[in-house]
Amino acid sequence: MSVGPSQHFEGSLSICSRPVLGDAEMSLICLADFEAYAKENLPKATWEYYAAGADECCTRDDNLQAFRRIRLRPRMLRDVSVMDTKTTVLGEEISCPIGIAPTAFHCLAWPDGEMSTARAAEALNLLYVASTYATCSVEEISQAAPEGLRWFQLYVYRDRKLSEQLIRRVEALGFKALVLTVDVPYTGKRRTDIRNNFRLPPHLKVKNFEGVFEGHSGPDNYGVPVNTLDPSVSWKDICWLRSVTKLPIVIKGILTKEDAELAVVYGVQGIIVSNHGGRQLDGELATIDALSEIAEVVQGRIEVYLDGGIRTGSDVLKAIALGAKCVFLGRPIVWGLTYKGEEGVKGILQILTDEFRLSMALSGCRNVSEVNRNLIHVAKL
Repeated sequence: MSVGPSQHFEGSLSICSRPVLGDAEMSLICLADFEAYAKENLPKATWEYYAAGADECCTRDDNLQAFRRIRLRPRMLRDVSVMDTKTTVLGEEISCPIGIAPTAFHCLAWPDGEMSTARAAEALNLLYVASTYATCSVEEISQAAPEGLRWFQLYVYRDRKLSEQLIRRVEALGFKALVLTVDVPYTGKRRTDIRNNFRLPPHLKVKNFEGVFEGHSGPDNYGVPVNTLDPSVSWKDICWLRSVTKLPIVIKGILTKEDAELAVVYGVQGIIVSNHGGRQLDGELATIDALSEIAEVVQGRIEVYLDGGIRTGSDVLKAIALGAKCVFLGRPIVWGLTYKGEEGVKGILQILTDEFRLSMALSGCRNVSEVNRNLIHVAKL
């Protein structure tokens, strides 16, 4: 069943009871089913690369568990016969407040990787944030889904010209915003990648840097030379970034109200509350636990988004209620790719959209603007 952003419910509200994807061997009806399929079918080192968290994986796991600790306060008798999940991000309309987070190396999961991801997002009118560390170039991604809404995830490199060259390319290709990742001055310690000596296979490359590091024979870090990232990056580099582009800037990796306030002061247009999927500092806050204080200090002056731990439609509902304008999916997108490329990603996105719509209806919310803090139960100490 494929449904649009506005949905009439006729009779039973059981839109999530039928499998979105399936064949004679299996029916995949929730994101956990795709996860199990990917774990079974990906090579061990590839699965562990995607699944990895830093150190003991406490933050990775807490991203999920924190959602389960939150309870909802649904309202009844609200006439939810017509539902609307549409919203906007930086002024652009999307069909649902769900987007695709920047994750690396999609060709490890499916032959045309990020091109399939982009086509799926375009088909469902959802936002795709393309990663610098993609195994398809920004040109290939744009050609695959020319009408899709795309942002580009960026790092600041020791050689600022590398960053600037990427910015010029995505500007020319019609990307609508830059997403600056700020939580990787150094790469977190991911034990499974170290044990597996994880490397891209010879037929894959970080395509956005194709030809840039030719002749480099030293050690690499996830496909680029070690020490390419600049650990000296600071808030003044936001001023530099604003001086070299007119694109809106969204900062990814904020977890505190203090940094959220600085983001407003430095003139960015959005924040993604993120801990890099628990792959950087183990023991830091789960993103949903960090969201409230950030939304409260920002007070709508810039847009606030969230990634990390989204697995069900009720997770999306909780994040929107606590102040996120949109949520972003990371690992589940790769699970969808592993299953059936573009169709698998569309399945993931459709399931989550349908679950979100149903959760809205069961909470008494007819559109996204009705989802607010009153839905969240606050436990009394």
